[in-house]
Amino acid sequence: MSFNLANKSLAERAALEDEKSRLYELWQSNLGQAKADAARLFGERAKRKGKWAEWVRSELDGMSPPEYANMVRSEVNRLMAAK
Repeated sequence: MSFNLANKSLAERAALEDEKSRLYELWQSNLGQAKADAARLFGERAKRKGKWAEWVRSELDGMSPPEYANMVRSEVNRLMAAK
């Protein structure tokens, strides 16, 4: 599998660029909310103790779209690394 865009057709390159633009707009418009949701989830850590990771997974599974859930997951991971 080649990741070289020059090997892709014009239609494939255009589709990749459209997807990139869509994801960037989603990230740009939802980053603040994703950070707030991550802080809320991380804030439950002491209260939920050993069940926290399971609870966070279920919360993330309920978030939509999946790209947003991934943003929140990344922010939770960042908060855990900074702890």
